[in-house]
Amino acid sequence: MMRAILQALAALLLMAALPALAHKPSDSYLVLKVQGKQITGQWDIALRDLDMAIGLDADGNGELTWDEVKARHPAIAAYAVARLALAVKDGGACPLAVTEQLIDDHSDGAYAVLRLAATCPAEVATLDVDYKLLFDIDPQHKGLARLEYGGATSTAIFTPDAAHQSLAVGGASRWTQFTDYVRHGVWHIWIGFDHILFLISLLLPAVLVFKAGKWNGGASFRAAFSDVLKIVTAFTLAHSITLSLAVLGVLSVPSRVVESAIALSVVLAALNNIWPLFQRRRAVAAFAFGLIHGFGFASVLLDLGLPASSLLLSLVGFNVGVELGQLAIVAVFLPLAFMARHSAFYRKIVLVGGSAVIFAIASVWLIERVLDLKIITP
Repeated sequence: MMRAILQALAALLLMAALPALAHKPSDSYLVLKVQGKQITGQWDIALRDLDMAIGLDADGNGELTWDEVKARHPAIAAYAVARLALAVKDGGACPLAVTEQLIDDHSDGAYAVLRLAATCPAEVATLDVDYKLLFDIDPQHKGLARLEYGGATSTAIFTPDAAHQSLAVGGASRWTQFTDYVRHGVWHIWIGFDHILFLISLLLPAVLVFKAGKWNGGASFRAAFSDVLKIVTAFTLAHSITLSLAVLGVLSVPSRVVESAIALSVVLAALNNIWPLFQRRRAVAAFAFGLIHGFGFASVLLDLGLPASSLLLSLVGFNVGVELGQLAIVAVFLPLAFMARHSAFYRKIVLVGGSAVIFAIASVWLIERVLDLKIITP
C-alpha cells in the first residue's frame, strides 16, 4: 500500500515537472463580426507557433525579422485558412479569405495579425466553427474566440476536445459564458506549469514539521489541512486582487517583469524546502507572490480583449475556474502526502529531490525571462 502511495506521489511530481520543460502553452485570439451574410474578423497567432508549424526563421539565427515573416505571408495565410472553417448552421460553408497581414505584440510576444473576410450563403443566425490550428503538433494549444453581432457577444474556447462549436449570433446565455470561463480557468491552472510548481512547492512541507534542523512527519491531518487551507486561501485572495485590478485596467505591469517575478517565486518556494527561508511564513509568501501570479492570470483575459458587457462575467468565471483547478490538485496531493509523511522517501526524494528539480527548472525560466533568452527549446 505504502509503495503504491509513494509511486503515485512520484508520478504526480513528474506530471507537473516534465511538461514544464516544454515551450509555453499557446493561445490564439479570434474575433469574428457578423453583419447579415458578411463576416469580417481578426486572428492573432503567435509567431513562435507559426515558426514551429511552418518555419519562418529563414537564416536559422533564432530571431524573426519582418522580412522573414513577410516572405512567408502566403504560407501563413494558407496554413491558417486550412485550419479554420466557418459555416451557417444547416445552411452551407462561408469561404474564408485573408485580406491583410500585420504584426502586433501581446503579453507573451509577437503575433501575426490576420484580417479575415467571408461571405455566407445565407444570413447568419448560428455560426458553426471548426478550429484545428496547431492541435496536431501542440495539444495544449487553445483558441480563444469572440463572435460579435451588434451589441451582443458570444465567446468560445477551442481545444482538441472541443474543436467544433456553434456560436449564436444573438449572444450566448450569460450562464453559458460563465461556465465557458470557469472551464477555461480550470484548464489554465492545469497547464500553467509555473503556477502549479509554485503551489506544489508550498504544499510539499504541509504534512511535515521542521525541528532540530530537519523535516519530520507531522502529527495530524487536521494540522496539515489547516496549513494547506491558509496557503491556498492566501494565494487565492492575492491573485484575485491583482487579476481583477489588471483586467479592469486599474494596474498594469510589463509582461517581462511579471513572468520573471513568477519564475523567482517558484525558485524561492522550492529553495525554502531545501534550505528553510520562510518555513513558518509560507502563507505570507503565498500571498506576496500570489499578487504577482494574478497579473500572469490576467494576461489571458487582457489579450482576448473582451467588451465591457462581458468583462465582469468572464473575470468571475475565470477566477472560479482557477480556484476549482487548485482545489483539484490539493484534493489529490494532500491525502497521499499525509499517508507518506513518515517515510524517508517522502522527506528525501519527494520533498528535497522534487524541490531540487523544481528549483532547477524555475532557475532556467528565471534566466530566460530576465535575459530574454531561450535555453530550453521545444
